[in-house]
Amino acid sequence: MKILDEVSRTLNEFLLVPSLTTAACTPDNIDLSAPLVRHRVGETSPIRIATPLTSAIMGAVSSPRLAIALAQCGGLSFVHQNQPYAEQAAMVEAVKRHKAGFRFSDINIKPSATLGEVSALLESAERDVAVVTDDGSPHGLFVGLISTDDFHPRRHGLDDSVASRMRAAADLVTAPPSVTLSEANTLIWDHRLDVLPVVDAAGLLHSIVLRRDYELHKRFRNESIDADKRFRVGAGVNTHDYRERIPALVEAGADLLCIDSSDGYSVWQAETLGFVRENYGDDVRIGAGNVVDGRGFRYLAEAGADFVKVGIGGGSICTTREQKGIGRGQASALIDVAAERDAYARETGVYVPLCCDGGLLTDSHMAIAFALGADFVMLGRYFARFDESPSPLVHLGGQFLKEYWGEGSSRARNVSRYEHGGGSRLTFEEGVDGYVPYAGSLYDNVDLTIAKLKATMISCGATDLRGFHDGAVLVPVSQQSFLQNSAEIRLR
Repeated sequence: MKILDEVSRTLNEFLLVPSLTTAACTPDNIDLSAPLVRHRVGETSPIRIATPLTSAIMGAVSSPRLAIALAQCGGLSFVHQNQPYAEQAAMVEAVKRHKAGFRFSDINIKPSATLGEVSALLESAERDVAVVTDDGSPHGLFVGLISTDDFHPRRHGLDDSVASRMRAAADLVTAPPSVTLSEANTLIWDHRLDVLPVVDAAGLLHSIVLRRDYELHKRFRNESIDADKRFRVGAGVNTHDYRERIPALVEAGADLLCIDSSDGYSVWQAETLGFVRENYGDDVRIGAGNVVDGRGFRYLAEAGADFVKVGIGGGSICTTREQKGIGRGQASALIDVAAERDAYARETGVYVPLCCDGGLLTDSHMAIAFALGADFVMLGRYFARFDESPSPLVHLGGQFLKEYWGEGSSRARNVSRYEHGGGSRLTFEEGVDGYVPYAGSLYDNVDLTIAKLKATMISCGATDLRGFHDGAVLVPVSQQSFLQNSAEIRLR
């Protein structure tokens, strides 16, 4: 037995002490970009993101719709692995079909469908326009567009056909597949369009360009895209069916993989990493975890992990600590692992990024995590609250909520992530399910989080994340300080 000479501390137990804010510390000068995969010290990581936020490998969080929105904002989503690998690969392909500015049409309907059907479709998808094709497929013969501006459920018969109220293709401006994004945006603004269908010579729909995407691009400017300007997307894998799942995900175009486990310090993760290196070399990038100390980091880094996730038991709906007595305060874990990461970089010349996964209840917690050494963060509850998450929106007690469940809950039944004793079912739960307050658009909330992170870094005299970590001065929070902070929050 060994007892560590420390108190297990959370991110909530530290405050940042301001440093000199120089003339260079302005919002436009703050660089939040982060490396996602290992690289030689002094060189650029092969995969970087402009916004250091990734979505958790959870069925309640990472859908293709959220992955596209987050990539537009400069982050990255990891499609969950708690499903047949063919279905997961299809979700990855759905994201990769989108080029920056060009969307795969995912809300489609037949002209023979009823207005009631299109109304229900738009409401469930939380969209305001559907593309009409002859067969209702995303690449069928383009027939027209129908939006919530074209009919009203109380004015028009819900049994009337979509064809009776749609705007017909012959009356719409379209563009050929050869159109550039710049040309497409010119058409949108010259003709005051909300949607520009991209249609080939045979009349088949290829993609759509949206006015809102132009505005988002101007707003964020740093989409996560690959060499072909397709949105980047990650995917979770497990240590059981990886020999079948990984090839399927690679074929689908996944940019980055991550072993999804509650405890990553295991020979099974080393074997999975070895499979990737043996079959793909460095052409396939894969992260591993989760760990809470330097030993776990060193083991996975030496096994070939491209990044390492830090955190056990700190998730908002994780009950691992209660059920198994395993874990560590997220701040203590980051401090230990970051020190080992930097030591590994000095010894080998290779930098392996860290992902903080768990313990992040507020934007200020993210700032503390970056100051303690995280390169990027992984968020579940944060993204589950938004329009773009796949979980249903419900109205309870006068409040709008989104459903949210943990991968260790009986609802998820994610045995490949939380296997107990080699069986095919969960013998006990390491997560719960419930609700989170609905927070609206991902775009607006990410924008606000970025603004807060930049403001914190400005107060600390830093212009990039590594400089923030190297120069950060933190102080533990006393119980009285904590109570004072809480009182101030309640008064607001």
